[in-house]
Amino acid sequence: MTPPVSSDTPARGPDIFARVRFVMVNPTHPGNVGSAARAIKTMGFHDLHLVAPADPDILRQPEAIALASGAGDILDQARTHATLADALGPATLAFALTARARAMGPPPCDIREAAAQSATELARPDTRIAIVLGTERTGLSNEDITLCQRVCHIPANPAYSSLNVSQALQLAAWEMRYALLPLAGEARLPDTHARHDPGTDPASSERVQAMLDHFEQALVAVRFLDPRHPKKLLPRMRQMWTRNRLSTDEVDMVRGMCTAMIRSAGHATAGAARTAPTGLSDEHEHALSPDRHV
Repeated sequence: MTPPVSSDTPARGPDIFARVRFVMVNPTHPGNVGSAARAIKTMGFHDLHLVAPADPDILRQPEAIALASGAGDILDQARTHATLADALGPATLAFALTARARAMGPPPCDIREAAAQSATELARPDTRIAIVLGTERTGLSNEDITLCQRVCHIPANPAYSSLNVSQALQLAAWEMRYALLPLAGEARLPDTHARHDPGTDPASSERVQAMLDHFEQALVAVRFLDPRHPKKLLPRMRQMWTRNRLSTDEVDMVRGMCTAMIRSAGHATAGAARTAPTGLSDEHEHALSPDRHV
C-alpha cells in the first residue's frame, strides 16, 4: 500500500488543499472534534490537529466517531500536540479565528479576506496556511493569538455571534475551498461528465401548439373556459406558455396534467348525473352546464 502523503510535504495543483491545516486548541467535546473532521473532509481538506485536548483519547471517543459520519480517516490521521507553537510548526501564515475584537495583537480580517489572502500565498509552493480555533467555551487566549499572523472574524450577528466551534470550522473550510478551487483546477459546480438529458431540449413549435390545444380542451372540461365566450383568456394563456420556451419534458408534463384534468372532469360529470335529483330548476341546470359562462 502506498503510504499517505505527509502533511509537511509541499503539494501543488489539486494537492494545494493539503497545505491548509486546521488546528483546534484545547477541545473538550468529542462530538465537536468528529463534526470538525466531517466539515473539513466535505470541503476537500484532511489536515486536522488538536492542541492539548481535555481527553487524550478524544479522537477515539464513540461520539467523535459517530459525528465524523464517514470522515473516520480524518480522525485516524489527526495529530495531537502539547502546545500551539508545536502545531503551527510548518505554517507560514496562521489565522486565529475569534468572535471578540482584540485591542492588541495581529491585524484583523474577515474570513473571506483570509481565504483570498491564503489563495495568494498558496500560489507559491513553499507556503502553508493554518486556521486556528479555540475552546468551545472561551475561544483563543491572547497568548494563542500572538502566535498567529492575523486575527480572523466571521461576520455573524453582533447581538449573538457565538458559533459552535465545529460550525465556525465548517464556514472557514468552505471559504477556503471556494478561494482555492481556481488554483486547484477544480470546478465550482458539479460535473455532468458530458451526459445530455434530451428532455431538457427546447420543444418544437409543433409540440407546443399541440400542447396548447390540449390545454384548451382541459380548461373547457373543468369549466374554467366557456368556448362560446372565451374573451382574451386563450390568447393570454398561449402567450404565457410560449414566452417561456418550454422543454420537451415540460410539454409532456403539461399534457399529462391536461389528460388528468379531462379525466377527472369526466368522472365528476358522470357522478353528478348518477346522483342528481329529478326536477332540477332552471338555475341548477345552468350551474351544472359545461357551457356556462365564466
